[in-house]
Amino acid sequence: MRAAIAGTGSYLPEKVLTNKELEQMVDTTDEWIVSRTGIRERRVVGPDEATSDLAAEASRRALEMASVDAADLDLIIVATITPDYMFPSTAGQVQRLLGAHKAAAFDIEAACTGFIYALSVGELFITSGKYSKVLVIGAEVLTRFVDWEDKSTCVLFGDGSGAAILVPSEDEDKGIISTHLHNDGQMWDMLMAPAGGSRMPIDEHAIANKLNTVKMRGNEVFKVAVTKLSEVVDEVLEANGLREEDIDFLVPHQANLRIIQATAKKLKLPMEKVVVTVDRHGNTSAASVPLALDEAVRSRRIKEGDRVLLEAFGGGLTWGAALVRW
Repeated sequence: MRAAIAGTGSYLPEKVLTNKELEQMVDTTDEWIVSRTGIRERRVVGPDEATSDLAAEASRRALEMASVDAADLDLIIVATITPDYMFPSTAGQVQRLLGAHKAAAFDIEAACTGFIYALSVGELFITSGKYSKVLVIGAEVLTRFVDWEDKSTCVLFGDGSGAAILVPSEDEDKGIISTHLHNDGQMWDMLMAPAGGSRMPIDEHAIANKLNTVKMRGNEVFKVAVTKLSEVVDEVLEANGLREEDIDFLVPHQANLRIIQATAKKLKLPMEKVVVTVDRHGNTSAASVPLALDEAVRSRRIKEGDRVLLEAFGGGLTWGAALVRW
């Protein structure tokens, strides 16, 4: 038995923040942002929206595609680094918003690789026979956790959510074929938000120095990301006895267009076989892979029988991949 993706969904806030608008907010230019990242615009939540609101809307769309009633869900997993609260879990808030009262619910924090981690955990609950309907979500409200005076980070991030419904499949040629998860805690300080946890609670000093916002050593992260994503691609191919040409679509984490292009080159995939949303969404962390996946599924780019490689890299440092047969 495999775990199959029966439906996908996504949600983006209405407000669009363009590079031209950012030029009025911080010392940057549209040309500088596009040339280094490929990003042209990103979405920003409204004042009354939080991560659970975005997650619930994406989930409703995934449930509709899968023809699954929220009341029948067994488990809800939310991958996020921007939860509504320190506790209770954002997944619990999604359960409430959906009316999925019988579902267990918990959050996973693996930064930008969060959805891959959550997908792997959801798969195991399905294949063990424990549950038959699992909702996996990646959702972020990153624009509330960036320093809008730091042009090296504030131009990168956006808000959004994506979701997938996992169900059992007796068809061994369909579903999640393998998942591959990694972490290197020795590089923990390359990409982080220093304040907000038990090591550095938020106080006047933290707020004054903006230590509760994203801090990143961009050049170092870029180099490690290219290397680790190349390694995990090799791992996926070797584990499944496949060659580069056996992969039909790449759905990568949407952090930087140059990283996406490097991974596509590694797979010898033309860019028309790569799902790219970074230009319109920016980096939405755990939400980026399911957002891109849903777009490709709904536009019918990804078709039945396609081998689809999902991959991501993020703070932790974390990285991982999942191979899915659609």
